[in-house]
Amino acid sequence: MNIKIIICWCILGMASSCGCKKNSPKAGEVVDWSAYDVGQVEFRNLSPETEGAELYARIVPHPEQFIQECARQVLNTLYFSPADSIPGVRWITYILKSYDGISAKSGNPPSITITYSTDWVEKSYKGNMDALVRENRGVLWHELTHGFQLEPQGIGTYGTNKTFWAFIEGMADAVRYVNGGFTLDDRPKGGHYMDGYRTTGFFLAWLTQTKDSDFLRKFNRSTLHVIPWSFQGAIQYALGEGYDIDRLWEEYMIAMGDK
Repeated sequence: MNIKIIICWCILGMASSCGCKKNSPKAGEVVDWSAYDVGQVEFRNLSPETEGAELYARIVPHPEQFIQECARQVLNTLYFSPADSIPGVRWITYILKSYDGISAKSGNPPSITITYSTDWVEKSYKGNMDALVRENRGVLWHELTHGFQLEPQGIGTYGTNKTFWAFIEGMADAVRYVNGGFTLDDRPKGGHYMDGYRTTGFFLAWLTQTKDSDFLRKFNRSTLHVIPWSFQGAIQYALGEGYDIDRLWEEYMIAMGDK
């Protein structure tokens, strides 16, 4: 992916509102994202003759509306309210086409592109429409997270720094899991919190489930305050100075029965 480091969305003029507004909703307060402008969606089906495209049309009859709905679910997972510093996505191009792969996000706000493979849709079906629906939503949540999440500062880029990469991919799979795009059966055993994707994602979701229900939102926001960014610094920003990332990982491993 080609990802820019976020210096300050307010300064760049690309946020939905100034990040100076940091008032979080009160406990139990429901935030209404229905009016939030996630950008205009352009859907392109480049392989309409494929079985995957036919299956996609069966589960997603209104793709533009569906993509906007999923984007607001991602925003609700990553942010406290529309007043937060949110990358200003103004245009989402969604391409459905046949290729050997799964899905990918490219571009940066204000314009991003998500490509989804009809080949993968066919492979995911396996005669189970419910499983296909979950996979389709899960992949989209993951890619939309890349469009709307904040990014670490002061540690290089996605392609040059493993910590940056692990944060980006781990957060995307955490958002996917907490919204129902994975089940516990999809959790990899063992590993390390720097492994990215599901290994990191399930750990971050566990911290949200067991330590602080707002953990993912605070972990995302830590990128604005912890510079240079690190997992340890972000953990302490989100949970408090008394927490240690390695001890939390050890606790997680024991709790999940991996040790």
